[in-house]
Amino acid sequence: MALRNEFKTQGDFLFKNRSYIPIIAVLVALYIYTTDKNIKEFNLIGLDVYSFEIMCFLVCLLGLLIRVIAVGYSSDNTSGRNTTVGQKADSINRTGLYSLFRHPLYIGNYFMWIGIAAFTQNFWFLLAFTFWYMLYYERIMYAEEEFLISTYGQDYLEFSAKTPAVLPRFKNWTKPANSFSFIKIIRQEKTGILNLFLVIFIFKLARFLFTDDPIEMRWIYGLGIGVIWYLIVKVLQKTTKVLEFDR
Repeated sequence: MALRNEFKTQGDFLFKNRSYIPIIAVLVALYIYTTDKNIKEFNLIGLDVYSFEIMCFLVCLLGLLIRVIAVGYSSDNTSGRNTTVGQKADSINRTGLYSLFRHPLYIGNYFMWIGIAAFTQNFWFLLAFTFWYMLYYERIMYAEEEFLISTYGQDYLEFSAKTPAVLPRFKNWTKPANSFSFIKIIRQEKTGILNLFLVIFIFKLARFLFTDDPIEMRWIYGLGIGVIWYLIVKVLQKTTKVLEFDR
């Protein structure tokens, strides 16, 4: 199989399973976090444990914010979390964050994941995770762009020629063409918000079970808020049509 076809096949597979494959990295991080006895004694930048974990959480929120801005201003039927149906895009997003770089959602995902990975306070794991993330999403981005090229042809090629893939080119900034859609954010990011608090809570619970370190109430409250928010949105989706239309 030609490399182009092989990359496309691998990228399509990773795209459809991108909700599950990162769990492997989470399990490795969880192992490090629960077995490293030194986490309470020092961290990567000299902060106390409380401040360091809050900083990690803020990095996660930065990633979520990038996703929220990208998704909120994106065109209808684009920038979705679709996995079972594969690639889907009714148009090319060119404005807002997409005018700075072509894949803002994956940059947002990186900050969300690296913030959680940083709870391990293990520099070498963070380096390995970053390298793995680059390889993993490189295939997904390749498959996504092959789909866009096959769908939009020269139009997408011209857009990609002047817009970087992941490193922002700020001089390209173009004001968003669409109004911000809170409904799209509520519908599409409910799972991401829940998963953020859930994964952190699992880390803290595992640490408690293996080392007797206490679970701080802030993480329990955070999980409770995430669960309640998720259930409210799911009920609204099941019983009403208020979240069906983006704008």
